[in-house]
Amino acid sequence: MTLCIAQDEHADAVLSDHPFALVVGMLLDQQFPMERAFQGPAKIADRFGSIDPVQIAAADEEAFVQLCVQPPAIHRYAGSMARRVMAVAAVVRDEYDGDTAAIWTTASDTRELLRRLMALPGFGEQKARIFAALLGKQLGVQSAGWREAIGPYAEVGSFRSVADVVDAESLQKVRDFKKSAKAAAKAAAQG
Repeated sequence: MTLCIAQDEHADAVLSDHPFALVVGMLLDQQFPMERAFQGPAKIADRFGSIDPVQIAAADEEAFVQLCVQPPAIHRYAGSMARRVMAVAAVVRDEYDGDTAAIWTTASDTRELLRRLMALPGFGEQKARIFAALLGKQLGVQSAGWREAIGPYAEVGSFRSVADVVDAESLQKVRDFKKSAKAAAKAAAQG
């Protein structure tokens, strides 16, 4: 299945073909437009020549940072994010023998998957739940009780996060949901 998150054919192909690219896209998805965050892995692959976590973990840090910050940068905070990409790559290399998909293919259940994701640099509980929902909804990574373990991000028919983005229309619905949730939170804080 070809993912349609980055809204760019090449970037979506990189996300679809390389599990580490998908993890990196999720890592970059903060304080930055979602589709641009998920275009970051393709920029890294094109500039570095690979999106292989073992090669990235072994790269010269300053050289890697420079290729990530060059325009168009991989993120608003490209330097710190480049270092975090390298840190995630090192975890994949050291704990999963360089096989990113092993994070989810060898997890005994969704709770273990969530623990593994939260152990990645830059992944808190919410990001882990969103990524697990993405895996479940779009890649079929579903153990018994996965929706309950993940929570609202796994709801059928929701448009809460990147887990629900399959085309430009669903991307807009997710944006609308986030805007509405932000406005509700602001109103609650003021009231």
